Amino acid sequence: MADQRPGTQDPADGTGGGADPAAGAAAGEALARAWDELVAAARRTVADGLVVGTSGNVSVRVGDTVLVTPSGVAYDRLTPQDAVGVDLEGRQVLGTLTPTSELPMHLAVYRTTSAAAVVHTHAVHATAVSTLVPELPLVHYMSAALGGPVRVAPYALYGSDELAGNMLRALEDRSGCLLQNHGTVTYGSTLEQAYDRTAQLEWMCRVWLTASALPDRAPSLLTTEQLGAVQEKLRGYGQRKG
Repeated sequence: MADQRPGTQDPADGTGGGADPAAGAAAGEALARAWDELVAAARRTVADGLVVGTSGNVSVRVGDTVLVTPSGVAYDRLTPQDAVGVDLEGRQVLGTLTPTSELPMHLAVYRTTSAAAVVHTHAVHATAVSTLVPELPLVHYMSAALGGPVRVAPYALYGSDELAGNMLRALEDRSGCLLQNHGTVTYGSTLEQAYDRTAQLEWMCRVWLTASALPDRAPSLLTTEQLGAVQEKLRGYGQRKG
């Protein structure tokens, strides 16, 4: 497969060009914008201390194409020509770099949810919590933003179908989970939302670890009823469109 920039795909592949040049150009522009956003988010995971080196990965869905970070490439080296895309079956349709080894996990989310973006990190506090409990205790009401108490998916080899399956069970009715001895996964209707959920999850894990570290003291926890009230209130959160 020739090295390709988003928007210059083979007209026959359905992601660019084709019988309608205008539609092909629009699709190509959408892929190019999404790739730029993906790279910016991947670099932000490093800057915010959520990953080290090339660990973690980010993906964005554009139609039937899933753009993903490549395996083992430093994010600050990625350019528009390095775009990597696969279809929902994992077949590579864009680029020459090898997709992230966690591709099964990303695709599992897209196949079973309406997600438009997925963020996977090795955040320090979240990973520490994943080794201690089967579920993040309800130490803060922002658990409601992820659908409820955040579960820990049992450990499995990275990049495996087993890990993807464990993750899906932990994500049932949730938009984020912890991966035991591994890290975090969150998704959203936008890349910004998925990233924000990752940051919130890491922050909540840090709060619980900090409070739990005090000798002879235990942090107060919310009840499921209190969390339900928060979930209801969050439905009206933010600016209302006129």
